[in-house]
Amino acid sequence: MATLLGYDDMFLQHQTGQHPERPARLTSIIETLKQNQLYDKLVPVDQSIDPDPWILQIHSSEYVARLKSSCENGMPFIDSPDSSICPASYEVARRAVAVTLWACDLIVTGVAENGFCPLRPPGHHAEHDRSLGFCLFNNIAIACRYLQRRHGLKKILILDWDVHHGNGTQNTFLRDDSVFYCSMHQHPATLFPGTGWPDEFGEGPGRGYTLNLTMEPGASDQECLELYNDNFLPVAREFRPDFILVSAGFDGHRQDPLAQLNMTEAGFEQLIRQTKELARQYCGGRLLSLLEGGYHLGALANCVKQHIEILMQ
Repeated sequence: MATLLGYDDMFLQHQTGQHPERPARLTSIIETLKQNQLYDKLVPVDQSIDPDPWILQIHSSEYVARLKSSCENGMPFIDSPDSSICPASYEVARRAVAVTLWACDLIVTGVAENGFCPLRPPGHHAEHDRSLGFCLFNNIAIACRYLQRRHGLKKILILDWDVHHGNGTQNTFLRDDSVFYCSMHQHPATLFPGTGWPDEFGEGPGRGYTLNLTMEPGASDQECLELYNDNFLPVAREFRPDFILVSAGFDGHRQDPLAQLNMTEAGFEQLIRQTKELARQYCGGRLLSLLEGGYHLGALANCVKQHIEILMQ
């Protein structure tokens, strides 16, 4: 079965200046894939879906309009100085959603078994009505609702291993028992955004469908994989998902400048290898990873290359 790559050169037009979340993140990934003869072996995501009605499944119309006008008016950021924007950012963010949705279509219809989307801007911090932490639209939350409401899939598992907690994704599905959200991240007392404490389990009908697994600064592959195997896997197997979405952040790497975990390529390899096997067991292999963080260019490119190699096996 094929593996897709959801990439568009348009993502480079989101110009952020001297900012960790910069176009070079993607150019380093694409150059590495081409150098290793992987790029041309991946199914391209080259068709378009109107993303606007699906964006509004997650974000308020007021926020969408405010983002659009802020970009058109040349504002340097929206809601927080962390969330840099330029005149092209609104359309780039729409395109990131459109690529994600078409990638979902390709996997659900069997054109590809799985895939990876190196998106900019990232998404998992974006809330219903505001931007946060470099993120404009919550790509993975939108994909989740698209899979449920366009394709009729009932149970979606979202695994988020970005070093920062995905506050926007958690809040979107906090009361939803059709979405199991698990975040593995550096302890919120030590890192932005300060959410994702172990006692946050979800609310109302969604209680028990949120799982936050935290790691202390300096934690290594071993601690991460123990949490994955001992805490995440048993709940994921009980949930029996119809599709797996991964917020694939690689900023837990020991070389990353924005956090303090000590993970290596070997740890990230095990995460995707085991998650791919989980998808094979429960949902016909259907798995889509979306890029979130990762700010050391060399470590990011190597981790993504390895991630895609595992998906292609």
